[in-house]
Amino acid sequence: MRRIQERVLGYKTNVSYSISDIWLLGVCYKITLEDPSQEPVHSSGYAAFSEDFSSRILMTYRKGFVPIGDSKYTSDVNWGCMLRSSQMLVAQALLVHRLGRAWRKPLQQPFDRDYIEILHIFGDSEDSLFSIHNLLKAGESYALAPGSWVGPYAMCRTWETLARCKIEKNEPEDKSFPMAIYIVSGDEDGERGGAPVLCIEDASRICSEFSRNQVDWAPLLLLVPLVLGLDKVNPRYLPLLAATFTFPQSLGILGGRPGASTYLIGVQDDKVFYLDPHEVQQTVNISKDNLEADTSSYHCNAIRQIPLESIDPSLAIGFYCRDKDDFDNFCSRASELAAESNGAPLFTITQARHSPKSSSTSKTPEADPFDAADDAEGSAQDDWQLL
Repeated sequence: MRRIQERVLGYKTNVSYSISDIWLLGVCYKITLEDPSQEPVHSSGYAAFSEDFSSRILMTYRKGFVPIGDSKYTSDVNWGCMLRSSQMLVAQALLVHRLGRAWRKPLQQPFDRDYIEILHIFGDSEDSLFSIHNLLKAGESYALAPGSWVGPYAMCRTWETLARCKIEKNEPEDKSFPMAIYIVSGDEDGERGGAPVLCIEDASRICSEFSRNQVDWAPLLLLVPLVLGLDKVNPRYLPLLAATFTFPQSLGILGGRPGASTYLIGVQDDKVFYLDPHEVQQTVNISKDNLEADTSSYHCNAIRQIPLESIDPSLAIGFYCRDKDDFDNFCSRASELAAESNGAPLFTITQARHSPKSSSTSKTPEADPFDAADDAEGSAQDDWQLL
């Protein structure tokens, strides 16, 4: 399968080394060479990047699990890559939430309990909240079914549905899903174009609903499904996609080639680093109390990259905001990125939906941090509709 992937899909296992900065999920690694004859891979910056990369949770095809629902599927080989990629993105959100972005996988056991509990909830059985079994059940209304491939938009909505079901069960002591989910989409089906608009009032409402009005704000997982072209990504969006990896809130991108999803987590020059779900492994269901479990199948030491321009135009970007200050910082960064997009932003920020714009005479620097994004929204509509 690996040979087929590299020949047919064009994925590269070997990395072409560069001394340019690497951005991995909001963290920058400087590749400095003290010895001019030294290869970048031997630098301290690259070593730190490699440690970070291998600490991210890997989800791959599994075989030998309990049949999914009423089907006979005991494996997701050849069809579950988007589900696995999305599991990796959500797992990263949980790692940051519970252990912090600076967490690295310990070299010795026993492991962190939070780390083991995260792996437990992604097990391949109905007993694990974020299992492939429960994802397919939650996504039935979005045409998710065993044996069928699914796109990024339907995948994002499935996570939203799963979160809503979890909230409705009213289990306050269960902290396995400790964040609200906001799908930033331009329309109901996410397929008709138009730059999505993140509405701050909507985000506030979603957080309030998640916490049942107990707190003013809640940790927030933002998912932004996009269609940025027909057969390939429109080149005007490539710098913007690369810039999202520099956000401290970055959770990476669900992307890849048509029918072959991967989890994109970093960028260097014009290439992106990714975790690949297309390896078949035996099912492993880790008990949440087993702090000495073998977790090697959930990590990858092989660093792979592909050209950013080669990814499928249908993708989804993820961000995690721990609190209101973090969310405000994200909005500021996103608005700056939209203002630099030459009228074609990935998405825009607004305070309220359909709110009238203030006249230029009434604006003050303190009152209009998101005006640039609002202005970019209108000018980008025609470009998006053409896509």
